[in-house]
Amino acid sequence: MRIIGLTGGIGSGKSTVAALFSELGAPVIDTDEIAHALSSPPSPALVQIAQQFGEDYLQVNGSLNRTRMRKHIYAHPGEKSKLEKIFHPLIKEIALRKLDELPENTPYALLAVPLLFETGSYASAIDRSLLVDCSIEQQIARVQARNGLNTSEIEAIIANQCPRKTRIQLANDIILNDTTLAHLQSCVKTLHQQYQDQTCRFT
Repeated sequence: MRIIGLTGGIGSGKSTVAALFSELGAPVIDTDEIAHALSSPPSPALVQIAQQFGEDYLQVNGSLNRTRMRKHIYAHPGEKSKLEKIFHPLIKEIALRKLDELPENTPYALLAVPLLFETGSYASAIDRSLLVDCSIEQQIARVQARNGLNTSEIEAIIANQCPRKTRIQLANDIILNDTTLAHLQSCVKTLHQQYQDQTCRFT
């Protein structure tokens, strides 16, 4: 089974692309979904959050206070590594277990990792990387429409991610998501056929 690492900057359209692959029958293991699950109790990550950052970073129901944590991380960049050391090993462990549980005759699966190139910890787990790319202006507009964050908040998030130029250089395959949904569907269909073809030898 081939493992395709799906990635892209915030607002690039990773989730849309993942959904399109899923519609074609491809299994998708989304590390964002795993992270969200770990952000709700019961979760070993939340126990560590309380110990490292304090109970104030948990909401009344015991889940992660995302807004407070996000503001804290961008106000204190050095604290980001603490959060990553809590979440990343747990997320990877669960993601790899989910991949192992897929049927043996599965041609390929997508492993969606927003910080695929930033962490580097999935390099040995994937066979290829697929980047969903768009301009920074499009990223900002999409995130504003989706999450209501202001431009400076979005720019701060983008600044803490792998630079666009670097992502493009590192990716094996690239989908440029800058036009229509029909174009995106066509790109996904083409790659789906290539990934399914076990006789295809990529360069």
